[in-house]
Amino acid sequence: MLRHCLCRGALHPTSRRSQRRREDFYHGLLDMKRTIVGTAGHIDHGKTRLIEALTGIDCDRWAEEKTRGITIDLGFAHLEREDIQVGFVDVPGHERFLHNALAGLGGIRVMLLVVAADEGVKPQTREHLAICSLLNIPAAVVALTKCDLVTSDLLELAQLEILELLAPTPFAEASILPVSSVTGEGIEDLESELLELARCYAVVPRQGEATRLPVDRVFLLKGLGLVVTGTLASGELAPGDVLEKSGSGKKARVRSIQIHGQSRETANAGERTALQLTGMDHQEIERGDQLTAPDAFRPARRLLARFTLLSDAPRAIKGSTAVRVHLLSSNVGGRLRPLEPASLQPGETGLVEIRCSTAITVVPGDHLIVRRPSPPATMGGGQILDTSWRPRRGKKLGKALAALNGERSQILFHWIVGEGERGASTRDLAQRLGVRDEVIEPELEALAKKQKLLSVPPGTGHGQRWLDPEAYRRVSRRAQRELTSYFRKERLAEGMPKAEALERILPGGGAELADVYLDWLTKQRVLTVDGGSVNLPGRQAELSSEESGLARSLLTAFETAALEPPAPSHLSDLVGGKPQTIDGVLEYLIRRGKLLRLPGGLVIAASAVDEVAGDLRKSHWTDFSVGDFKERFGLTRKWAIPLLEHLDSTGTTRRVENRRQIVR
Repeated sequence: MLRHCLCRGALHPTSRRSQRRREDFYHGLLDMKRTIVGTAGHIDHGKTRLIEALTGIDCDRWAEEKTRGITIDLGFAHLEREDIQVGFVDVPGHERFLHNALAGLGGIRVMLLVVAADEGVKPQTREHLAICSLLNIPAAVVALTKCDLVTSDLLELAQLEILELLAPTPFAEASILPVSSVTGEGIEDLESELLELARCYAVVPRQGEATRLPVDRVFLLKGLGLVVTGTLASGELAPGDVLEKSGSGKKARVRSIQIHGQSRETANAGERTALQLTGMDHQEIERGDQLTAPDAFRPARRLLARFTLLSDAPRAIKGSTAVRVHLLSSNVGGRLRPLEPASLQPGETGLVEIRCSTAITVVPGDHLIVRRPSPPATMGGGQILDTSWRPRRGKKLGKALAALNGERSQILFHWIVGEGERGASTRDLAQRLGVRDEVIEPELEALAKKQKLLSVPPGTGHGQRWLDPEAYRRVSRRAQRELTSYFRKERLAEGMPKAEALERILPGGGAELADVYLDWLTKQRVLTVDGGSVNLPGRQAELSSEESGLARSLLTAFETAALEPPAPSHLSDLVGGKPQTIDGVLEYLIRRGKLLRLPGGLVIAASAVDEVAGDLRKSHWTDFSVGDFKERFGLTRKWAIPLLEHLDSTGTTRRVENRRQIVR
């Protein structure tokens, strides 16, 4: 039906007048209760024919399906009665095509378990039922098909077998309805049951959720271009919206929307949705990709999940195990490792860490199915607790789990604490939850008012950020410790170079907030910042009595030598003292302007340079060459060039080509 409607051009843009009529027509549809029903059951038990009997739509789209008489890929149909809209996802029952079935089961709210009365419960009946239980599907109904082919005794026996099958599952109270797709027996009763379940378990869109469409079909239509379909997992869509292929940065614009073969101006969470896209090539998107609002989600690789290992699993899970992860329509490889308990026995539930080989778009609360890659078999499934999991053990693991099982404000606080000294932006946190920024801002501001969080004002390169107060206290303690240690060794230093100070104070994360930290630490009088150096408040470099004597001796030696200063290697013999102490005192005298360090590192008395500058200003020269300068002051080139460069930099001389002009 979808393809038929698309081919008729239902996705073509319309005039403004017809658009207004359509908006009026669909205004009522926005109040409809929407539910997705997914089939489950063994091959050849009549799932596709049953959907056709209910809706009039044949879900087998491919010629191969019609030729072979089996469903090999997802099929779709719909049913609308008054204010109820039911979308059907028909999944293949053959074990070989279970990966296709899993791609369609992610968004369903009601399971339609199909069991043939003449064959009863089969292997895929059990596996599909186990998968639907793990996906936490809220409701189910059982259609006992082909009831026209069996006696009443066999029909009763099949019902008892199904009751026994359902007893240990969440669907123990599900209705079991005998039906025949051939004679029509029981079809009306099944329809009534499905409509009642659809009314009770309709999707309730949550305000503020970001748009996310897991793609399960991609195809081209002549004259229309690229069309994708999927069950809208969250948010809403309208023509003109821009969507991003999550994790790739590639964007496309929505030209038009169809819901169950009818053009619509909006699509809401829980609806089977077909989108005509522009701006993206059909080869750039495939089943398993997710189309999202731009920058609304952060794809993840390391997940924390509460996981149940199926009771009929062949063995326990110990250590890291290769798996295939099925989440919504995606299917990626990865490795699963039990955390608590350290090994999972068949039938047990515990915490596991899953490391995906490919980043996937996922939010806490999503359900997943885990299968063994080879030989293929369903191992179990569970629910995502965290999407940026950092390994923890013992008490830290228990504390993290308590936070992740708490209110949203507790989860936000836990994540911010986990980000340490770099903190977390509102955008980061919203992406992890899959909501818009404004949804969580009030909770973050409330935590800040209670002084549980520090609010970092927006600055260059970052938006509004939030910081754990303990992280700031760690930085403060580290700053005091590192500066004290530095000045204990470098007593004569005027300050620690700012770059070095930041490397020591913020060795890990937090470098992007360096200016914020320095501002806070300065206001708290933990440190002071003067240009390019950092110091402790009130600290000054002071010479000891021994160092004061060395300083006087060094200054006398340099001033006496004038333009023929002593070499650094001779200073120890000249004035005594240890080389390291002499180096410190030299730096002290240079910082105070008594000595000068010329370009190239040569050290000379400031008074000697002042005499040269005064001599030049008093001379009759207007300009001179390097040779003139060397001859006048008796200098070698080693000293003449650095000295001239210094005079240039202080404005005493000005270089013009190969000569110097005297600036008077």
